[in-house]
Order: sequence, then C-alpha cells, then structure tokens
Amino acid sequence: MSGRTGRRDRSSRRGVAPLDPRLLRYARASAVYVGLSTGISALTAGLVIAQATLLADVISRSFSGGATGLAGVWHLLVALGIVVVARAALAWAQEVAAHRSSAAVKSTLRARLLARVFELGPSWLVGERRTTLTTLVTSGLDALDGYFARYLPQLILAVVVPAAVVTWMVGADLLSALTVALTLPLIPVFMVLVGLATRARTRRRWRALAVLAHHFADVVAGLPTLKVFGRAKAQARALREVSDQHRRESLATLRIAFLSALVLELLATLSVALVAVGVGLRLVEGNLDLRTAVLVLVLAPEAYLPLRLVGTHYHASADGLAAAEEAFRVLDTPVRASGRQVGPEPGRTTLTVEDLEVVRPGREGPVLSGVSFEVRPGETVALAGPSGAGKSTLLAVLLGFVVPASGRVLLGSGEVERTGSLGARVELSDIDIERWRTGLAWVPQRPYLLAGTVAHNVRLGAPEATEVQVREALAAAGADDLDPALVVGERGAGLSAGQVRRVALARAFARVAARTQAGQGSLLLLDEPTAGLDPVTEARVGSHLRQLRAAGCATVLVTHRPALLPLADRVVEVSLRKCPTSRPGRVPLTFAGVPA
Repeated sequence: MSGRTGRRDRSSRRGVAPLDPRLLRYARASAVYVGLSTGISALTAGLVIAQATLLADVISRSFSGGATGLAGVWHLLVALGIVVVARAALAWAQEVAAHRSSAAVKSTLRARLLARVFELGPSWLVGERRTTLTTLVTSGLDALDGYFARYLPQLILAVVVPAAVVTWMVGADLLSALTVALTLPLIPVFMVLVGLATRARTRRRWRALAVLAHHFADVVAGLPTLKVFGRAKAQARALREVSDQHRRESLATLRIAFLSALVLELLATLSVALVAVGVGLRLVEGNLDLRTAVLVLVLAPEAYLPLRLVGTHYHASADGLAAAEEAFRVLDTPVRASGRQVGPEPGRTTLTVEDLEVVRPGREGPVLSGVSFEVRPGETVALAGPSGAGKSTLLAVLLGFVVPASGRVLLGSGEVERTGSLGARVELSDIDIERWRTGLAWVPQRPYLLAGTVAHNVRLGAPEATEVQVREALAAAGADDLDPALVVGERGAGLSAGQVRRVALARAFARVAARTQAGQGSLLLLDEPTAGLDPVTEARVGSHLRQLRAAGCATVLVTHRPALLPLADRVVEVSLRKCPTSRPGRVPLTFAGVPA
C-alpha cells in the first residue's frame, strides 16, 4: 500500500506539462495535431499582421485625403475581406482538427489503459479503486476535449503570434515594440501563479470525484445489507457529505477561474493602454505618422490576446490534464517482463513449487511462506489450510498474476515423462506466460460472469464449443437445469451464488474438454469449486473430476470440503509456517481454524 501511495505522490509532484512528451508517446495522433496546429498558427500570425497592415492603410488613406471615396481603397477592402475570411476558415479548420484529434487520442489512451490494466493483472488491480479507473476511462478522459479544442491550439498561438507581431512592430515603431516586449512576460508570470493554484484545486476536485464515485458504488452494492441492518439513512448522510465536498471543490475551482480571468484581462488592458498613450502623445507631437500609429494600435491587442486566452482556456483543460496525469500514472507502471521461451504443455509435465514465498506491500510478514509440493501429469493435489494462509495467492502465482518474493515454480522433472520425452526443467518466469495460460482452466474463489447468455459465459473457456458441448459441460458441473440461452447480468445477476459457481465450473470443464479433444494437456486450477453447492451437486462435480483425472488432466484443488479430499493423490497443508506438511490423500481432513 505504501509503495502504491509513494508512486502516486511522485506522479502528483511531477504533474503534466502543458505539452507533455508522454502524450506524444502514448497517442501518436497528438503529434500530428501539434504539427498541424503549428502550421495553422503560423498562417494565423501572418494573417493577423496582414489584416492590421491593410486596416492601417485603409484608415490612413481615407483620413489623409489620399483616396477619393471608396475608389482609392476598394482593392484594399477586398484584400481585407479575403484575409478575414481566411482567418475564419483557419479557425474552422483548427476546430475540426482539434475534435478529430481529441477523439483519436481519447480512443488510443483508453485502449492503452485497458491493455496496461490487463498486462498488470488482477494482483495490481486489487490495490486500485476500480470506480476511479472506471471514471478515468469514461468521463475523465472526455475532459481532454477542452485541452485539445481550446488550450493546446491557444498555447501554440501564444508562442507564434506574439513573436511575429513584436518582430513586425520593431520595423514599424521600435518604442512600441519595446513596450509590448517588456509587458508581455508579465502575463505568463501571473498565469503560472494562477495555474499552480488551479492545478492544486483541480487535483482536489478529481480526488473528491473519485471518492464520490467509489462511495456511491459501495453504497449501491451493499444497499440490501444496509437496509437489513438499518444503516441506509446513515450512508445517505455520508453520501450527501461526500457530494457536498465535491461541490465545494468544484465551486472553488470556478472561483479561481473567474478571478484569474479578471486579473489577466486587467493586466492586458493596462499594457495596451500604456502603448496607446505613448502612440497618442507622439502622434499629437508629429513624431509618428497616422498609418504607423493605427498599425501599432491594431497589432498591440493581438499580441496580448493569445496569452490571455491561454489563461482562460487553461481552466477548461484542467480536468483533462488531471485525468491525463492519472492515466500516465497507470501507463507508466512497470509491467513484469514475460519470458520468451516456449514452455511445456500444462498438465503434460511435472510442476514443482520450491520454497515459495509471496510478500505484498503494506502487509506485515509474508502472505505465503515456505510452500513446496509437486504435481505430476494426471495427478490431483489438494491445498488445505486455514483461511488467509495464502492458498488463493498460490494459485495466482501459478496463473502468472503474482511474482513470488523468493522460491520458484519449475516445469519439467528432468526425467522421462509419461509422454515418453525428457522433461527439461524450466522456470515459470522464463516462459511465455500468455502461451502458458492457454493450457490452464481456472475457477476462482469468487467466479465472475459477464453480461450475456449462460452459453456465452461457458464459451469463454472454449470459444469453438458447440451447443452440445456447452450442454455437456453444464451437465458435468451439475448445471443441466440451466438453459444455455438464459440471459444473465453483470457478475451473474439473475443467478444464485451456487448457479454462478456451476457456470464457472462448466466454463473450466469446457476448456479441458476442448484441449483433450485436440490432443493437448490441461492444468485445472480450482479454488473452492463446490462452495455453496448442495451435496448431490458436489458429488456430481467430484465424479467428473475423477473422470478428468482418469483422462490424464492434472488438477490443483483448493478446498475445505471433506467430500473432495479423497479425490487427491496428495494433500498439502498450507500455513504461514516455514515448512508445510504433505501427506497422502483420500482421507478426510480436519484442522484447527476457521473455514473459509
């Protein structure tokens, strides 16, 4: 826990730069958009100068008497109209490019986030707030629209346009150019000061939103329990307090946004007024001609405008930047490198666990310690022990979700296997873990069903399974009373806990059957497979496990149920002691401790 908090703190201190290189690295569409925005900004700067020059020419000729009505300036007016239309077209092109780029970047970041979460695995997800991740992937990244559509284009304009305008003014009026050049840096200074306060407030608002989402999801999930124990109203008050906290943080952010806009507008207005006073005095004294005066007065506001808008649009992008910061925290989380060796088929080679120890951050002492056992092809090994001894963690190690602190998992025995080939020993960490998982069939302690039909959930284990094979798998799990076409909700909503477990068993049995039919081996990992099942169904599941054992399927079984222990060739008692004991199977097991 402390390690995760430390990573978050370091990420928060680092923050997200206005144009973060990580954004260009993780979303290539943003790099194309930055290049396009730079080109549009350069054209916009040229059009701003052209518009000011044409307007100064039209006004100076009209007032100096050098033009007779519109006849002398009509061509300048036509050119001015073309420039105005061109600026409008560039603004439209910028808007279209911004929204398309934003959509592409959000899609890319969402895909990368989901891929990284899959790579990090369930062991990482246990330490995360899932509602926070859900908020991030959905509405959180949607806030990037303001960043791409408003803030980023204006940021590029704030670099290109003032530089071009000041450079052009140097040739027209050096004193005015110096005044603008000296007052321009004041706006970024105030923007930085305001931005620091805004960023801190936005982070607090983001955290308040995450807490609100997490609290709301917890209350909804536990509403039946809260109603039974009469705590629903208390939780409603707590939810109201969390909502009020989010409201206060949102209003504080808006308050800073309005005040900062006022400060930047006032600063830019005073700077332009300073230029105008100098130009007016010199014009009256005859030290400056009308055309130059008009040109300077038109160009000066254009130099300050992009910087003022950057400060304004920064607040619109603050939520997006906060979401991007959280996204980068997940994307920058290192993933354990998977091996490249092609390992032996699961279930066709000896699996050896040697002195395994697993440590989790924030937990005192090891979660699992000193475990050693062996699973030969076609054998069933049962893991028994008190709740919290680390049996489910041990299965997570075999699945490749958890990296042990010490010890190792070996595949192969160095002896001639049942297949007749020499089983060379290789560590699980050295093989391609994705390839290894294709040979595993797993029933977790808390099975998860996706929204869809029962058959759809069974076919997750064997996508090519026919209707007959799906029904056979359901029958083997004692779920032949379930219609394969029955639609269930997320997490198996609509089914009882026992029915959910039976569907999960059918899913694992379907995978084993499909691999056996293809002449491939399987390793079956079962975590409390008959918890919540009646004795008759439990007996049917046990009967099918005997059939799988006879067919050569290797099984690692975690159970507290005495009815399943006679199926095991060996029973390994797992505890926090350094040396667990191993004894022959097929005898009932009793031990001190609270059953899981």
